[in-house]
Amino acid sequence: MDQLAALLDGPRARGAFLLRSILRPPWSLRIQDEAPLSVIAQVRGESWIMFDDAEPVHLAPGQVAIARGPEPYTVADEPGTRPQVVIHPGQHCTTIDGEALYASLDLGIRTWGNSTDGDTVLLTGTYNLEGEVSRRLLEALPQLIVEPGGPIIGLLGAEIVKDEPGQEAVLDRLLDLLLIAVLRAHFATHEAPAWYRAMSDPVVGKAMRMLHNNPAHPWTVAALAAEVGVSRAALARRFTELVGEPPMSFLTDWRLALAADLLREPDATIGSVARKVGYGSPFALSAAFKRVHGVSPQEHRAAAK
Repeated sequence: MDQLAALLDGPRARGAFLLRSILRPPWSLRIQDEAPLSVIAQVRGESWIMFDDAEPVHLAPGQVAIARGPEPYTVADEPGTRPQVVIHPGQHCTTIDGEALYASLDLGIRTWGNSTDGDTVLLTGTYNLEGEVSRRLLEALPQLIVEPGGPIIGLLGAEIVKDEPGQEAVLDRLLDLLLIAVLRAHFATHEAPAWYRAMSDPVVGKAMRMLHNNPAHPWTVAALAAEVGVSRAALARRFTELVGEPPMSFLTDWRLALAADLLREPDATIGSVARKVGYGSPFALSAAFKRVHGVSPQEHRAAAK
């Protein structure tokens, strides 16, 4: 597993909110749902996406926008169209004055809008990502990404209106595929996080995957270097140069991020979490956790409830 995969593995889409919107201009939606991550695919027509502190961004047919919350934004047919609909947390839909709207705009299975034959068709999916691993990765993303979506848009559009056994799982996986495709396309042409660039290095990338996949192993720089076939000094130098921190610091950060998420699970104990992330005792995990997060594991778990 790598850090991009970790964005979706664990907090991957499970019963994600998915909706097809059919809209006839003029239309404007004020998005205040506070979703950490939203995917908006332009199937037909054109749209504009506007965060309050940024210039409007055009969305053409076949393009996909990834919007990072929780800041509100507007999606409209034109930048000057005033919002008519507000999307609140829980995907509760109202007029600007607060009147409930969803029932009056229901057009069928996972379909909503102001016209059955509108010029604009959008597919929207939202991720309710929680946890330390997701937070670390989301912080590496810009507020808005727009890239071509490719053939996955067509697949998602065909499946979103079906109501068959297992349909929810099919839609979740297609949404994950679309998100990964867009992030890959973006990182290929824009400044990518250091960890993403390092994953393509034959030495450092292999070392990172080993740390990600087996954080409980008693790693040392020497043991990791032996596994990837270079000297200890060479690995330490190259890893720090590409990732921005030494291998063991990277491992500590990764272990404690995983621990923070595992501690949210109802049946987890500090001892069981310590074993899973490579600490020899609950005391060792507690000391490291408080040093980095500023609270004890017990306090972190209580705050997450």
